[in-house]
Amino acid sequence: MEFERKIEEKLKKTAQMFRAVAVMGVRQSGKTTLCKSFFSDYQYYNFENIGLYQLVKSDPTAFLTKDNKGVIYDELQRMPELFNYLQEILDNTSAKGKYVISGSSNFLLNEKITQSLAGRIGYINMYPLSYDEIPNFKNFTVWEHIFKGGFAEVWKDTPIDPVLFYQSYIQSVIEKDIRQLVNIRDINLFQNFIKLIASRVGQEFNALKWANELDIDSKTLKSWVSYLEVAGVIYLLPPYYANFGKRITKKPKLYLVDTGIICSLLDINTLNQLENHPLKGAIFENFIISQCVKFNSYRLKPYKLFYWRSQAGVEIDLLIEKGLNLFPIEIKSGQTFQENWFRNLNLFKSYSKETSPLTIVYGGENFSFTNNNKLVNTFSLAELFE
Repeated sequence: MEFERKIEEKLKKTAQMFRAVAVMGVRQSGKTTLCKSFFSDYQYYNFENIGLYQLVKSDPTAFLTKDNKGVIYDELQRMPELFNYLQEILDNTSAKGKYVISGSSNFLLNEKITQSLAGRIGYINMYPLSYDEIPNFKNFTVWEHIFKGGFAEVWKDTPIDPVLFYQSYIQSVIEKDIRQLVNIRDINLFQNFIKLIASRVGQEFNALKWANELDIDSKTLKSWVSYLEVAGVIYLLPPYYANFGKRITKKPKLYLVDTGIICSLLDINTLNQLENHPLKGAIFENFIISQCVKFNSYRLKPYKLFYWRSQAGVEIDLLIEKGLNLFPIEIKSGQTFQENWFRNLNLFKSYSKETSPLTIVYGGENFSFTNNNKLVNTFSLAELFE
């Protein structure tokens, strides 16, 4: 099964504007496949190859300049000394998009790009598949999409069972890779940490409270969350700070980048368990937020995404800032519209004096009211980013 990635247009334009392009994101999100397909005539090098390391180390400059057409450097962060050489080469060329850098771990890659290649390189943030990148995506229910997640391996013609895939993914990527990078020796403690994170999706990030539950200090927990964010495993949705005459929260809300990971961490092994789980609503909200993040990433100029909550408890799940306008959105997992779903949206409108239409994303059919407010089906999210 082929997956047409919607970020290709952004990748094309970025390569036309910058001398180098960095394609970064969580492991197995399809970065290498996209680069090799889109830049099919470029020479490909994978720096996880030990033999390549020895070859390059002997004469870095000759290696970096020997391919005239273009090159893809995968896992280049494994040879950080090359970034200084690459900086000098980029400073002496006007060619656009000749160098493509891809990395499955953003830690060192992002640090070295910031230090050596700032202003010379365009960024592409890669996520697992959005639902509409899956062929015949409407043949599956939203709960099937949530359970299977967005990694290509579980959607191929000969797929890996999602339960087995995510068990392996969590072990190899989240537990092993990240634990080694932050030098966490207590495996059980780190496992408890990531399970706690999964059970708190859609909640405000409360480092002190969560740290107390794990019996660790809040500084340690914050650093672990920071590593998960940089690695692309979690997404922190910032609060909107505008003063509407009400005190507001200043903590971000935490989401995982993929709901398949959540289901696995919560030991949800069947679709029936998911549909009857006490955290069903929070997991659905996580699905919608993560999909919106993906749709927004396809834009050449992404919108700013926020949530809003007053200390009185009035909360708006998602705000999309388009220029000078804010578009407030509530997320509901139900399929039958209820009038009271607009309560918080109307309160927000009265606080903010915002005149943009109010939107409910839910499991039912699309519907537009005469006052321009609307109900948007789960599988119509793309229209929010047009």
